Amino acid sequence: MRPLLEDIYRAAVLGADPAAATEQAIAALPLERGRRVFLIAIGKAAHVMASAAVKALGERGLTPAGGVVVGAHGEAAPHVMLTAVTGEHPLPGPNSFRAADRLGELIGRLDADDQVVVLLSGGGSALVGAPVPGVEGGELLALTALLLGSGADITVMNSVRKRFSRWAGGRLAEALAPCAVHVLMVSDVPNDDPTFIASGPCAPDVLTARDVRQMLEEHDLLRRLPARCVAYLERVERGEAPETPKPGAPGFGRVTSKVILGNPHALRAGAARATELGVMPVAISREPLLGDAAETARRLVDELVHFREGGLLGVRDPGKYACMLWGGETTVRLVDETYGAGGRCQHLALAAARALKELGGLGRGIAILAAGTDGRDGPTDAAGAVVDAATWDAIRAAGRDPAAHLAGRDAFPALDAAGALLRTGHSGTNVRDVVVGMVAIR
Repeated sequence: MRPLLEDIYRAAVLGADPAAATEQAIAALPLERGRRVFLIAIGKAAHVMASAAVKALGERGLTPAGGVVVGAHGEAAPHVMLTAVTGEHPLPGPNSFRAADRLGELIGRLDADDQVVVLLSGGGSALVGAPVPGVEGGELLALTALLLGSGADITVMNSVRKRFSRWAGGRLAEALAPCAVHVLMVSDVPNDDPTFIASGPCAPDVLTARDVRQMLEEHDLLRRLPARCVAYLERVERGEAPETPKPGAPGFGRVTSKVILGNPHALRAGAARATELGVMPVAISREPLLGDAAETARRLVDELVHFREGGLLGVRDPGKYACMLWGGETTVRLVDETYGAGGRCQHLALAAARALKELGGLGRGIAILAAGTDGRDGPTDAAGAVVDAATWDAIRAAGRDPAAHLAGRDAFPALDAAGALLRTGHSGTNVRDVVVGMVAIR
């Protein structure tokens, strides 16, 4: 079943092509000739989106007067007037700080009647992650690492880190005012909420410093926050440092925003490809993947077992295989802040392998692919993994203890030893994760 799963995954990634979506969106923007157009692209899909934007502008007889493209892979700028900068991900670092400075320099060149097209995609939070005044770069890095290992979902993470990031939480839009700003987004967050995509640099922040404090307390993170971050939060609460821009603030008066691509596009494309391959029936889950990766894995395995038993009702000729697709983003809570190598998809896959092994005969004939649409799962060279009921024992046969690797948040070497990793390379898009589960019918 692995070749089928990989084919469906590739189709899902192609279905979330930011180039086509960006070209179509740029063609519809109310850009005026005779006024300068600047491009700002930030995120894992930045270069693909910027290239498509340059092409679409050219078809309208427009040329970028300048701009900054901030990606994660050191690619060249798609136009001579654009500056390409490479930031760090998932943790911000010196390159991310420099990328934030390049944005500041560009903003300093703008005139009030300029037009700015902002292209945002997932990963932007870290790629231009630079601290607000009063917080050091190392402290922002420590804060981000704390959030990544906390088990909190992406909405909590971005609600907190945007508070301490130079251009996040509406601050970029505020700095770009009074220019006309058109924001096009490739979403990697639940419900495609613009306030969370890349930490919402051009969207108002509805939360106050007090709200953020309460959120940190609820997740037992406030006491672990770097001291300067706590002090900054307190200054904002006392009115000694500015709040993030709120809905209705003047800086948003000339900002238009549109989400042009998201996880559902990938799932629909994957489902269509499965049908073409003769995999029937196909079911797309309506509920996004959220919460702990290992617990989610067990739930998905249970769903596949029930799907095999009851999902074929009313299907005249179900064929040899059937599949389910899920999309979203799980979390991995680190134990004692120690962990090995891997990402949330690999952790989910390894936990699924255990669940399938524990089912005995019921687990046979089921395989699961879990992978990020960006082609990179955590700080590894793998997008995710493909597992079945034999994977757990294959890891043991390779001389490794899969249970120890799972407990140690160290899925990468275990899955690598069993040949289960999925390596695809950088995809140029990022619309969260895709999980495909397949069952053999006969």
